[in-house]
Amino acid sequence: MTTLDPDRLLPADPGTRAVARELYAAVAEAPILSPHGHVPAGLLLEDRPFGDPAELFITRDHYVTRLLHAHGVGLPALGVGSGADPREVWRIFAEHADSFAGTASAYWIRDELATVFGIEETVDAASADRIHDEIAARLAEPAFRPRALFDRFRIEVLATTDDPLDDLAAHAALRADPAFRGRVLPTFRPDRYLDPDAIGFPDAVDRLLGETGERERFDGYLRALQQRREHFLAHGAVSLDIGVAEPWTLDLDSAEASALFDRVRAGDAGPADRRAFRGHMLLQMARMSVEDGLVMTLHAGVLRNHSSATLAAYGPDTGHDIPVATEYTRGLRPLLERYGLEPGFHLVLFAVDETVYSRELAPLAGFYPSVFIGAPWWFLDAPDAIQRWRSAITETAGFFRTSGFIDDTRAFLSIPARHDAARRADSGFLARSVREGRIDLPTAERIARALVDDVPRRTFKLGGPR
Repeated sequence: MTTLDPDRLLPADPGTRAVARELYAAVAEAPILSPHGHVPAGLLLEDRPFGDPAELFITRDHYVTRLLHAHGVGLPALGVGSGADPREVWRIFAEHADSFAGTASAYWIRDELATVFGIEETVDAASADRIHDEIAARLAEPAFRPRALFDRFRIEVLATTDDPLDDLAAHAALRADPAFRGRVLPTFRPDRYLDPDAIGFPDAVDRLLGETGERERFDGYLRALQQRREHFLAHGAVSLDIGVAEPWTLDLDSAEASALFDRVRAGDAGPADRRAFRGHMLLQMARMSVEDGLVMTLHAGVLRNHSSATLAAYGPDTGHDIPVATEYTRGLRPLLERYGLEPGFHLVLFAVDETVYSRELAPLAGFYPSVFIGAPWWFLDAPDAIQRWRSAITETAGFFRTSGFIDDTRAFLSIPARHDAARRADSGFLARSVREGRIDLPTAERIARALVDDVPRRTFKLGGPR
């Protein structure tokens, strides 16, 4: 049996830990604001019981499946693209539990088992069936349905990620339901409509123009995107999110952009033209955000589908995306030259290349009122990485030019564990700053509270509590 350490992730030094403990206590029970994530609205609308433990913790979590795959476990054995026996999937995970030691996944899963299910026994081959059955029994109880957990987790705001042509009916139904007290906000995710190299780009643009009734010209294409943004705004959206490998922008005049669009649509665009189109459309998304107020978030620096064989066999989002080096300062200059000083424009920059934190993101956010530094993301949303991120950005940009913590997860049950880990990491960072005489304790207390409330509310234009 193991018991969660109440001081987990807090500094080891006794004096610093005492300060961190005080700071953490002030924010531990604060409501969760999750302005970027991938939990679908239908999960809460339908409020069906969760599936089996393997589906909940393993099969749909590419953090878990990718590392098991690295240890020689085939993805079909984990239920990816197959009908594998859930109990056997859980047993495989339990047999490899030590492979996750020291990883963020191990920390989150242990936290979820203890705080959500009350299970503090170590997961291993001997305990696998017993823990599986205990989780399965709990999942059948009404208290473990999505809405009950939403309330128990103290989630105030939860953002989804949605295709621009989604009718957002699930969001509308949730907003109209008097029994549901939370805010579930759609997020406009236009990648497949902006990137000529995206899978299904020609068909996506055809559908966009067809459903909006716009002409098959560049001006009609832009109006179609604006129409869909307006639809999202009417359903409560506060942001759009774009994922790119390269954060690069290009400012073209209307004639150049129209000719480029025609070449892309005709299939006559080479690599340079396709890159130019992506760069110009990032700038166009910024223009639209200046006009309609949607916060623009940019997740950059990941080479998607690195394994073509895995993509062909199992599809995207199955654990084979790999980070690459990125450059923001020159790449985003055309966008920031045009819109970086516009009042009300918010651009949140996320990176998985840690070298850009102090060299580029902190200086950009330390000058441009429009730029905010996104929280550590994907491969870096872990306790040590959060500490490195704070150390890299704070001396230049401070605490208030950031996004607040972003869980960016599909795993609903991991949301409180991830936010709690971030609050502990930030409490430790602030405590060290107090002990080193960098800031005083009352200031640290104000900052700790702001990081979980005021900062994400301001950055994502969330307003006050509902």
